Amino acid sequence: ASLDPGSAQRLHLEIEAGRLGFKQRDRYFSNPGQSAAMIEGYLAKDYADQQRKLIHLDRAMSQSEASTLPAQSDTVYLTVVDRDGNAVSFINSLFRAFGSGLLCPETGVMFHDRGSLFVVDEDSGNTIEPGKRPIHTIMPGMLMQNGRAVMPFGVMGGQYQPFGQTHLLTNILDFGMDVQQALEDPRLFYQFDQVEAESGISADAVAGLQALGHSVVPTVAPHGGGQAIWIDWDRGVMIGGSDPRKDGCALGY
Repeated sequence: ASLDPGSAQRLHLEIEAGRLGFKQRDRYFSNPGQSAAMIEGYLAKDYADQQRKLIHLDRAMSQSEASTLPAQSDTVYLTVVDRDGNAVSFINSLFRAFGSGLLCPETGVMFHDRGSLFVVDEDSGNTIEPGKRPIHTIMPGMLMQNGRAVMPFGVMGGQYQPFGQTHLLTNILDFGMDVQQALEDPRLFYQFDQVEAESGISADAVAGLQALGHSVVPTVAPHGGGQAIWIDWDRGVMIGGSDPRKDGCALGY
């Protein structure tokens, strides 16, 4: 990549792409069985080209409508790879603290309350209906190359998850960072019509984003967390990374 990974220009593109993606998600996406054809269209390269043209290099887009999803937290993620390269990418969340508050007496498992993510807007793909699953942010990742896994990974943080996965992947694939560097890299996130920047974002980058028209505010709480294992098939080596923003560690044995 020709851009500096910590530059205002790189972060500007990341913000704008995220804003467009969240707008489409909130407006159209719903239960997979009901929106599969629509999603296929959104994943097409032609559609991506159309969306890319909405992003301006010299200025931020006008303010977008706020997301309809409530705040979310407390997701946990782990990943395991064995000596044969079999990989597990696992993520779980009850949504709000203690989920629904209902406990299965046979197993002791607490039931989640993801139904809170439905909306009552009939024009939304996420409107509440019988036999339907709501939009949610649970995203276990698995990066593949030539038909085999090269990196099981996950990013926590509620709505930040798709934004964070993009940041992690571009750090590794476009900017050549190793797994640990990519996870530790300073983050920002656009929500509620402002950019919330971690303290690691440089003053120059903040000034550059403000010059482009972004409203940037500092955040005390970090954005998400993450874990990942890079599988180097050529060398027979696994490289684990654990985000210092969350509890966790990388272990090999």
